[in-house]
Amino acid sequence: MTAEVPQPADKPADPFFRWLSLRPRLLLVLAVVAALGPFLGKPLNFDDPLFLWTARQIQAHPANPYGFKVNWYGVESPMWDVTKNPPLSSYYLAMAAAFLGWGEKALHFAFLLPAVAAILGTYRLACRFTNRPGFAACATLFTPVFLVSSTTLMCDTLMLAFWVWAVVLWVEGTEGGGSWRLACAGLLMALAALTKYFGACLIPLLIAYSLICRKRLGGWTVFFLIPVAVLAVYQWVTASLYGRGLLSDAGAYVSLIRGTSDFSGPVAGVTALAFTGGCLAVATFLAPLLWLTRARMAAIADLILVAGVLVMGGRLAKVYGDFPGASLTWVEVQVMFWAAGGASVLALAIADAWQRRDAGSYLLVLWVFGTFLFAAFFNWIVNGRSILPMAPAVGILLARGLEKQDELMGEKVRLQIVWVCLGIGGALAVGVAHADFAVANAARLSAERAYDRYAQGPGTLWFEGHWGFQYYIEKCGTNAKPVLHGAVARRGDLLAIPLNNTNTKPPDPSMAHPWKALLVDGPRWLTTSSRDVGAGFYASAWGPLPFAFGEVPSDRVLLYFFGPGPP
Repeated sequence: MTAEVPQPADKPADPFFRWLSLRPRLLLVLAVVAALGPFLGKPLNFDDPLFLWTARQIQAHPANPYGFKVNWYGVESPMWDVTKNPPLSSYYLAMAAAFLGWGEKALHFAFLLPAVAAILGTYRLACRFTNRPGFAACATLFTPVFLVSSTTLMCDTLMLAFWVWAVVLWVEGTEGGGSWRLACAGLLMALAALTKYFGACLIPLLIAYSLICRKRLGGWTVFFLIPVAVLAVYQWVTASLYGRGLLSDAGAYVSLIRGTSDFSGPVAGVTALAFTGGCLAVATFLAPLLWLTRARMAAIADLILVAGVLVMGGRLAKVYGDFPGASLTWVEVQVMFWAAGGASVLALAIADAWQRRDAGSYLLVLWVFGTFLFAAFFNWIVNGRSILPMAPAVGILLARGLEKQDELMGEKVRLQIVWVCLGIGGALAVGVAHADFAVANAARLSAERAYDRYAQGPGTLWFEGHWGFQYYIEKCGTNAKPVLHGAVARRGDLLAIPLNNTNTKPPDPSMAHPWKALLVDGPRWLTTSSRDVGAGFYASAWGPLPFAFGEVPSDRVLLYFFGPGPP
C-alpha cells in the first residue's frame, strides 16, 4: 500500500477555495499551461544556445556531451571550458527534439513538463505544512522568477522540479513513508545536481532536516550515498574526458570571478535583497498584511533602513555609474522597494521558525537562507535564476504566515486583500515575462535584419556578441562570420556589434569606422535586461534590479566599415 498524501485539515471558507480543493492538481496544471502557453514561441536568448548546441552534440555523440568547440569569448574554446552547468538539461532537450523537432515552440512545449512538475510538487509539499496548499502553489507559479525561468531552455526549472520532488519524497520517507521514498529522493538529489550544480545543496539541507527530525544518525544516512556517488562518478568521468573534473571546475570558476569582481560585500547583499523581493514580488505585496505587529514592523523597518543607507550612500552608484534610461534616484527607489520585500521574505522565514520551532519550519528557513546566501555571496554573480530555488519555500511560508493573521482581521476582508495582492503580483509576473519575451525577440530581429541588409554584399559581415544574436545570425546563413582572435578583415568588410549583448568591444579606430546604427524595437517601459535602466535578471552586472521600469531604448546594432570610406 502507498501512503496517502495528507490533505488540509480545514476546508477554506471561501467558495473559490472549496471549488479549488476538489480539483486542485488539474487546476494547477491548467494554470501553468495558461501562464506559460503564450510564451511558447519565445526566441532563444542569453545562455539558451549553449544548452541547445550541447543537445545537438548529445544526439550525435551521447557519451561526449561537451566534445566540441564554441565561440563565446571571441575565441574557439572547448565547450567543457565555456559552460559551467552539468549536461542533464541538454540531454532532456536532445530527447525532446528527437520527438518534437528543434523548433522554439516544440522545445518550449517540452519544458512545460518540468514547470508543471515543480508546481505540483510544491502543492504536495505544502499539504504537509499548511492548510492552504493551493495558495502556496499559486504564490510560487505567479512570480516573475518562475515565469521567466520557465520560458527559457536553460536548466533552472528542470532542476527545481527535481529539487521539490526530492524534498517531498524525503519528508514523506522520514515521516514513515517507506525506504523506497528515501531511495527515490536520493536519486532525485543526484538528478538535480546533474541538472544544475546548486542541486547538490539538497544534500546538506536534507541532512539537517533529518537530524532535526530524528535527533541522531541512522539508517537514513545511507541514502545520501546515492547523490554523493553519482557526483563522484561525474567528476571522474568528466576528468577522463576533458582533462579536469567539471564539478570542481565550476567551483574554481566562481572563486576566480568573485575574486576579480566589484559585485561583492554590501553591494552583493543589497542587490540580492532587491532580486529576492522583485523575483518573488507576491511576497513583497503581501508584506504589509503579514507584518501587522509593532515588533515585526520595527524589525523590517530596521532592515529597510540598512538597505537605504547602503543604497543612498553611493555604493551602487560607484559600481554601476549612470543609467541613461532612468535617473539614479529612480533606480535607487526601485532597489529600496524590492530590497524591503526581500528583507520581508527573510524575516518571514525567521519568524516562522521562531514561532513554530518544528522540523518543517526549520527546513523552510534553511531552504530560504541557504538559497539567499548562495545567490548573494557564493554564486559568480547575483541573478534571478539563483533566486528561483527558494520560490516554493516562500510560497509555503506565505500560506503559513497568512494563517497567523486570521485572528487579526475578518476572514472575508483578509481573503479579498490576499487575492488582490496575488492578482497584482501575478499581473506583474506576466508583464515581466512578456518584457523578457520582447528582449529575446528584439535580439532575433536584430540578427535577422543585420544579415538581410548587410550580409549580401561582396564583403564579409563580421559580428561580435553572443546569446540570441549569435544564434540567429548564424542560423541565417554563412555570409556572416564571428569575430575570432586572429581573424583578418579586408577593405569593404563590415562589422556588426549589438549593444545589449556580452563580450563585445569597439574595433580599432585606425581600421574600422562607425557607419550606421540598426534600431529594433523591444520592450518599452519594463525590461529584464538593459544597462540603461539597471535591469539585470540574468546577471547583476547589467544592473542591481531583476527587472526595471524606465525608458528602455531600442535594441541597437552598430555597423562599422573597414577602409577609408563607407561602402
